[in-house]
Amino acid sequence: MGMSMGVQGRGGRGHRRRGRHHRMMSEINVTPLVDVMLVLLIIFMVAAPMLTVGVPIDLPQTQAKALNAETQPITVSIKQGGQVYLQETEIPIEEVVPKLQAIAQAGYNERIFVKGDRTADYGTVMKVMARISSAGFKNLGLVTEQEQDKQG
Repeated sequence: MGMSMGVQGRGGRGHRRRGRHHRMMSEINVTPLVDVMLVLLIIFMVAAPMLTVGVPIDLPQTQAKALNAETQPITVSIKQGGQVYLQETEIPIEEVVPKLQAIAQAGYNERIFVKGDRTADYGTVMKVMARISSAGFKNLGLVTEQEQDKQG
């Protein structure tokens, strides 16, 4: 009697196991997702500083507050040697106004920032500003760095 129950029990279990369908696992394994997100975070942290390009200029410092900028303005830069740049492209001083008129999407209301290197010739910076202003552009501004408090 004991022997027949053991055989039935084993055979019965084995038969049930073979016939039973495996249930789908309803849990989400988040470890690969976290790994991918961390790799993407590192890539973007390394790549973000490389996306900001421009003409390297040593700007003068002032105590003025930073402006709230919703849109990207057009930038005209004057380097130490008197070279004039529109955005990141070097152009002759005579072509500043025609190029500005060509790329200004808001017309004469376009915001234009003038960056002059602190060692650049003051006359060259004023000549560029005078050309832009006399062409009819109204939103013209000088860019400076905020002055650092020097406490001894």
